[in-house]
Amino acid sequence: MPDDSKNTAPFPPVLTRHAEAEICADPSSVMRLLADSDGTADGFTCYRSTFAEGAVGAPAHFHTKASELFFVISGSLRVLVNEEITVLGAGDFLAVPPYTPHAFAAAPGSEADALFVFTPGMGRFDYLRLLGRVMRGEADPKEIAESAERYDNHYVESPVWRAALEESA
Repeated sequence: MPDDSKNTAPFPPVLTRHAEAEICADPSSVMRLLADSDGTADGFTCYRSTFAEGAVGAPAHFHTKASELFFVISGSLRVLVNEEITVLGAGDFLAVPPYTPHAFAAAPGSEADALFVFTPGMGRFDYLRLLGRVMRGEADPKEIAESAERYDNHYVESPVWRAALEESA
């Protein structure tokens, strides 16, 4: 018999039914919260975002502890990685390692539906809820800046990204 003490899974299987997932919405996107590190022993955080046509997702930022993985389910997602902008289409995958500035938005003239995974996770759902409250005018934007360390989300300036967004506006 195998020694079970050496073959223990780091966290139990995670199942989130579509109909049971919490929905967090703001004026430009709908996020379906699928799995947070609280339930995965810091293994990962996963959510699905559906962006309206031309919707801006996240400004330029980086993470110090987590890699962020993107998988485009449908539509097109415009992504900044360092200072290069590319468009991801349905079926495309992107992995952004820690300390790499990145940003994303629906590509001009397109909607986007994408799956996001952070590994390791760190309880990011409260951050996503905060973003929704700020976008709806229910919370002060200063709360986002004050939460940078807690949620490992560090905003940076990107003239390339700002110009791309202004060009498509």
